[in-house]
Amino acid sequence: MSDETKEDLEKHATKMAKKKAARDKIKASTTDEKGLIIVHTGKGKGKSSAAFGMIFRCIAHEMPCAVVQFIKGGMSTGERDLITSRFSDRCQFHTMGEGFTWETQDKSRDIEMAQAAWEKSKELIRDETNRMVLLDEINIALRYDYLDIAEVVAFLQAEKPPMTHVVLTGRNAKDELIEAADLVTEMELIKHPFRSGIKAQIGVEF
Repeated sequence: MSDETKEDLEKHATKMAKKKAARDKIKASTTDEKGLIIVHTGKGKGKSSAAFGMIFRCIAHEMPCAVVQFIKGGMSTGERDLITSRFSDRCQFHTMGEGFTWETQDKSRDIEMAQAAWEKSKELIRDETNRMVLLDEINIALRYDYLDIAEVVAFLQAEKPPMTHVVLTGRNAKDELIEAADLVTEMELIKHPFRSGIKAQIGVEF
C-alpha cells in the first residue's frame, strides 16, 4: 500500500469517526416519541407510494392501521388488493372517492364524497388502536376547498391521539397543513414517462 493510499484511508477513517460521533450525539438527544402529522406533497411521483410503504411497515410490525382514499375510485390497485386480501385484520381500507374531479365533472358529488371520506377519517383517527391512518390524496380535496383546511388542522391538533401517526398525501398541500405538520416531504418532478407518451403501468403506478 502506497503512503498516499494509506494517508487517504486514515483521513477517511478520521472523517467517518467525527461523523459517527456527531450522529451519536444527535441520536442520544432524541428520546421522545409522539404521533406525527406527516405530509407528502409536490408534483413528483411517489407521494402515495411512500405513504403505503409506511403502512406496510405498520402491518409488518402488527400495528393496527387504516387507509382512506379521497380521490381514487374503483380501479384495482396493488396496495388495496394486497391489503384487503391478506391484511384486512391489521389494516382497514376505505376507498371513498369516485375518481379525479376532472373525470367526475360533478362538483357537488365530489364535495359530498370528500365530506364522507373526512367523517370516516375522523372516526379512524379517534380510534386509539390505529397507530397510523393514511389519508390518501386528501390534499386534492383541500386544494379545491371540498374540505375546510381550518377544520382539518384544528381536528388534527386537538383530537388526534398522542401516539397516532396521520399521513396526508397529494400535491399542492395547503400552507396551514404544512405549518401544522411534524414531517413534510416534497416530491420534485424531474422526468416522468407520461410526458413521453408512456401510459401508467401495473407495478409502477398501481
